Amino acid sequence: MVKRAKGILALCLLAVVGAASLGTVSLRAQDAETAGSKRKVKSLGKPLYPDLARKLNLAGVVKVEVTIGTDGKVKRTHVVGGHPVLALEAERAAMQSEFEPGPKETTEVIEFKFGPQ
Repeated sequence: MVKRAKGILALCLLAVVGAASLGTVSLRAQDAETAGSKRKVKSLGKPLYPDLARKLNLAGVVKVEVTIGTDGKVKRTHVVGGHPVLALEAERAAMQSEFEPGPKETTEVIEFKFGPQ
């Protein structure tokens, strides 16, 4: 429990530092991509822009590490960076993503870009 709380605190701190260093970000559409993908992407889940993020005028990138099974389906997700308000929706979209089948389980990082529409 304490370890999870420390992880959440670290994620929040990372988000605050990241937001401070970004300044004003103007993104129009939600976008997703895999950084340095080893597995070919069949389909990426589309995140919804959360209502709270819209009210707070939040924009930014959430990085989600996904573990992909041999069948190409996402088995597990873990947020590795981004604003906590956007993170839940990014994880949901990551779970809906699908990759090409492979000989073994692999790990990839998907970046989801959020911004007001």
